Amino acid sequence: MDLTAVAAEARASLDATHRAREAVLRSCRSMIQASAAAIRATHREEFALAEERLAEAAGHLAATEEALAGGHHEVRHAGFLHDAAKEFAEARLTLAFVRGDGLPGPAELGVSVPAYLNGLAEAASELRRRLLDLLRRDDLDGCERLLGVMDDVYGVCVTLDFPDAVTGGLRRTTDALRAVLERTRGDFTTAIVQRRLQHAIESRWPAGEPP
Repeated sequence: MDLTAVAAEARASLDATHRAREAVLRSCRSMIQASAAAIRATHREEFALAEERLAEAAGHLAATEEALAGGHHEVRHAGFLHDAAKEFAEARLTLAFVRGDGLPGPAELGVSVPAYLNGLAEAASELRRRLLDLLRRDDLDGCERLLGVMDDVYGVCVTLDFPDAVTGGLRRTTDALRAVLERTRGDFTTAIVQRRLQHAIESRWPAGEPP
């Protein structure tokens, strides 16, 4: 094979990889945007809208697989697809946690195990916002349930002690979840103590009676 043929073959291969990369980048950006919109809708309890945004994100994920059907492993493992798949998993799992649904697995979502686990940990962190919303409504049972979910997810993730190259940086995500969990537990505990104190005061000195 002469240099002209080598150059032509290389150009064709690189051009195909470049086109695949551009297509995957577009789909990943759209996937992240749809996933973020799904999480916002979930927190507003607009569950039908959240499902619509998740369906959009799943469509963009399918588009990335279509673009990578010819191989292009360097694109698949460049990092941005992992990040987008993680965001999609986070959005889907956040909705499941908030509604109390059964959890879909990595295969059902069509994401890798590392992307799923990182999304799982970030979904658990996302529950802090939901828990504080329930706390303002005096829904202590709901708060207890979510705090238990956060604790369970942390308990699973912290046991998966593998190198970051294998888990996609799960250790850092788990450390972030631990900080959120501890802060949330502290806030919830303080709120419960304050409510008990208020109830004790009200039961001893009913409204309208002098202390």
